[in-house]
Amino acid sequence: MNRATAKGRAPVLDETDRALINMLQGDFPLLRNPFADVAVRLGIEQEEVIDRLQRLLDQRVLTRFGPMFQIERIGGAFCLAAIGVPEADFERVAAEVNAFAEVAHNYRRDHALNMWFVLATEAPQGIAATARQIEIATGLPVFLFPKEREYFVEMKLEA
Repeated sequence: MNRATAKGRAPVLDETDRALINMLQGDFPLLRNPFADVAVRLGIEQEEVIDRLQRLLDQRVLTRFGPMFQIERIGGAFCLAAIGVPEADFERVAAEVNAFAEVAHNYRRDHALNMWFVLATEAPQGIAATARQIEIATGLPVFLFPKEREYFVEMKLEA
């Protein structure tokens, strides 16, 4: 969790930040005013909860805050994908790939297939269509790695 900020310094987390991070991992209330409930449990004001959460996102302590859906249960699809990108073209291709709304996240890897990303589409046939659009945009083949088996591993990190 101690990722470096844009200025190269690790962000400083106080006990309230740590308690907030720990509380948000699997215990976020499903209520009309969830931030008010979190505020009461932390002993702070709702606005401070929201401000702290935004600061943690801005500092990249947290990279994402939101629900995780099993998209297949509502008719959609996820698929891991990879591209072998020449180093000189990496930034350009990353920008082109990331411009697709269907790209959930993108990672650089030290491998012949050095760009890995997750496609998320509203319907299963959208995976192949989006991969083909990415191939057209980048001029590079996209390799699809559909899941064969699903495992649920709940991972919580102590802040």
